[in-house]
Amino acid sequence: MKRVGAVLFDRDGTLVEDVPYNGDPDRVRPVPGARRALDLVRRAGLRTGVVSNQSGIGRGLLTHAQVRRVNERADLLLGGLGTWVYCPHAPAARCTCRKPRPGLVIEAARRLGVPPGDCVVIGDIAADVLAARAAGAGAVLVPTAATRPEEIDAAPRTAPDLLTAVRMILAGCAGCAGCAGGAGGAGRSGPTGPTGDACPTGPTGDAGPTGPTGDAEDAGHTARASDAGGEQP
Repeated sequence: MKRVGAVLFDRDGTLVEDVPYNGDPDRVRPVPGARRALDLVRRAGLRTGVVSNQSGIGRGLLTHAQVRRVNERADLLLGGLGTWVYCPHAPAARCTCRKPRPGLVIEAARRLGVPPGDCVVIGDIAADVLAARAAGAGAVLVPTAATRPEEIDAAPRTAPDLLTAVRMILAGCAGCAGCAGGAGGAGRSGPTGPTGDACPTGPTGDAGPTGPTGDAEDAGHTARASDAGGEQP
């Protein structure tokens, strides 16, 4: 069994209800069972993080400050996660880290001090699964109304809800490379907080020149035309 050291969560549609380009903390609503699922992960001693595409910044619809405030509100409601890493770029930036590319997963793993191969990503669309796969991490898909049937068919593991996905991981069926996953784990939350740093920069959340771009979940899943191929129209 492959050891799992960290669970990385997509934000919109996975941890919190999907509100397109949300910059208002008052509109943050955790999905049912999210707090309980995270409590289980923390109790098991696994590290936690969020990997989120936020192209509203690159599109001029959101600011870094708005994204940070939304992340802070979600972090408070969910009991605290080890690191929040987001991609601020529009799809046309063609960066290396926007999901379905692996940059967010790799950066979150680095911040948590866990090899990417010891992480499992939970998300609701193919971009989450493909980013995990590209980073060498495991993945569990939790379908929502936005998930396409072909995405479900192609996923290595699926779960009907977030709580079930976490229980699968803790039971050792995490969809890791070779269908592996263990409930062991290294430590608890890392040093970075809910400001939602724009990878790979520090806690101010300012975008770096090669930081993660991305778009999949931040627009109500409307800009996902190329989840499988990595480019948006």
